[in-house]
Amino acid sequence: MLTQQTPLQAPSKIRMAVVGVGNIGSAHANTLYTGQVDGMVLAAVCDVSEAVRQRCRESYPGVPVYEDFEDLLKTDVDAVLISVPHPFHSRLAIRAFEKGKHVLTEKPMDIRLSQGLAMAEAAQKSGRLFGIMFNQRTGNLFQKARQIVQSGQLGQLKRSVWIITNWYRTQAYYDSGAWRATWSGEGGGVLMNQCPHQLDLWQWICGMPLSVTAFCEEGRYHHIEVEDNATILAKFAGGADGLFITSTGESPGTNRLEISGTLGKLVLEGGKLTWWKLERDERQVCFDPAFEGSRIPFTQQEFVQEKINGHRAILQNFANALRFGEPLLAPGEDGLHQLTLQNAAYLSAWKGNVPVTLPFDAQEYDRLLAQKQATGRTHGASANSLNSKEYNDRWQINW
Repeated sequence: MLTQQTPLQAPSKIRMAVVGVGNIGSAHANTLYTGQVDGMVLAAVCDVSEAVRQRCRESYPGVPVYEDFEDLLKTDVDAVLISVPHPFHSRLAIRAFEKGKHVLTEKPMDIRLSQGLAMAEAAQKSGRLFGIMFNQRTGNLFQKARQIVQSGQLGQLKRSVWIITNWYRTQAYYDSGAWRATWSGEGGGVLMNQCPHQLDLWQWICGMPLSVTAFCEEGRYHHIEVEDNATILAKFAGGADGLFITSTGESPGTNRLEISGTLGKLVLEGGKLTWWKLERDERQVCFDPAFEGSRIPFTQQEFVQEKINGHRAILQNFANALRFGEPLLAPGEDGLHQLTLQNAAYLSAWKGNVPVTLPFDAQEYDRLLAQKQATGRTHGASANSLNSKEYNDRWQINW
């Protein structure tokens, strides 16, 4: 359940700076610059690339452009939106909190849970607002599924299965940047890059598991050092099982989430949520000698996905939280759950696909990741940039 935020005496217009103005960062900057977020303006941009800074000067006339993040923090911006490569999220966020800035970070929080915890601690110490860009939480189908499960209307959970394999990527995608699909550059593969939203939604709807066992196949379909195919087996409180399957090497892919409980079943697929609602709890029927038949009566409801710009909705929610105390839909601390699942999956795979109980030893994870980074390799980068429309499509909920 979301808690009410206390307005933080923010000005009528929140002055937001975008740090890292690459593909997703430029999308956020455009949204702010064109006035699509009530009560929030693009106050500055910051990037280490001179080519990107020059593009920003041309695209956002009148908006200050910075190369040095420390110089930006000396200004009167109220908040920063961090969209730099994953391994730098916590470092920049911690500095921003130390300077009294509010922080909205892109996912994931970082590549290591230990750094995510440090990030959350810095936020709490600063008293500033901390949010994370889990934009798919704005989808009405995921919100409805969460409401049904969390309210108990699905009964005791039995199983959840998410097959999310519509991430198909060619080798050219990975070759578009030397940092891509490396332990040092991205900190992981499909679980770290493509699936943070789904890992977040999985736990947001069903809760955190007690343990995970994972199989992460590195370079199964591509010439990369990180995983492009992964399967996670999870055990939840109450005995429920969880299965999470993902890949960037399948086409056509699937996006299907099925959740079953003692009072029915939910299926999210093809932009639709179907709810089968049993008239009686299956556990009661199972041991009722008076019950006749092999099928419990049920009713069925369908809900259709509503079109929404999730990134803009998160920005608006962040602005409203600062101005009016609106509850955050995606508090930054929630990023710890997604990062826990992802790190635990890698830890399980690295140790021979053994069950990993949550919480796990974050220092052990850091040590093993450092070994992977030390022996990792880079690959050649293509001169061709990725099509911006293709990126825009990837940012949406794709069925």
